[in-house]
Amino acid sequence: MTLSLTVLGCDGGYPGPGGAGSGYLVQAGGRNLLLDLGPGCLSRLQQAVGVEELDGVVITHEHPDHRQDLEGLAVALHFAERPRRIPVLAPKGVRDLMYFREWEELQWVEVADRDQLEVAGMRLRFSRTDHGPETLAVRVDAAGVSLGYSADTGPGWSLGELGEGLDLALCEATWTAAEEGRAQHLSGRQAAAMAREAGSRALLITHRWPTIPASKVAQEASLEFGRPVLVASPGLTMGLPGTRE
Repeated sequence: MTLSLTVLGCDGGYPGPGGAGSGYLVQAGGRNLLLDLGPGCLSRLQQAVGVEELDGVVITHEHPDHRQDLEGLAVALHFAERPRRIPVLAPKGVRDLMYFREWEELQWVEVADRDQLEVAGMRLRFSRTDHGPETLAVRVDAAGVSLGYSADTGPGWSLGELGEGLDLALCEATWTAAEEGRAQHLSGRQAAAMAREAGSRALLITHRWPTIPASKVAQEASLEFGRPVLVASPGLTMGLPGTRE
């Protein structure tokens, strides 16, 4: 059994030309889990799996660039030929922002800092980050490997809060070093330092501001990490380093 990650969208703040907000499909053992579903991600999700094949959704916080397409998912599930109810794990307050929040296809589960539970055969652990509204990073353990997703955060939080042994850190890197402090987000340099200090085996940077060159953020991150980092792009699919068959 392997664990794979597919990037549906990776733009920070708003979708750039041809881009999409934050959204990631995690698959293991024939099960499908979404981490966030920002604008533009639902259409790309359906290129990978049907909406009826989803086993769970995690929404890390209430900002629209991480949750907007959940509205469309609710509609798609409600009118699907094979209607299916799926759990939606989110911090307090996210549900209240949903137009279709009362539809039974979305089974809301409120999660908070340090919560641990299992969804779609994957073990999840949550940690509150350094970000405006309540925002939860999440660790996913399955198929013998560990993925740590930072969600959105400033430098006042650490990937180490998700525990040791991350095979892959999926970490926001919104800015270049010159823009650090512009908003409550990380630069590529800060993301790399955080991943290195946490002992992450590999780093995939994401959530780049659409007008900032990805190559510049990646260069700064690689220098700080001490080896090349991976750069998220829509459609990128990868098996996690260290996956055991």
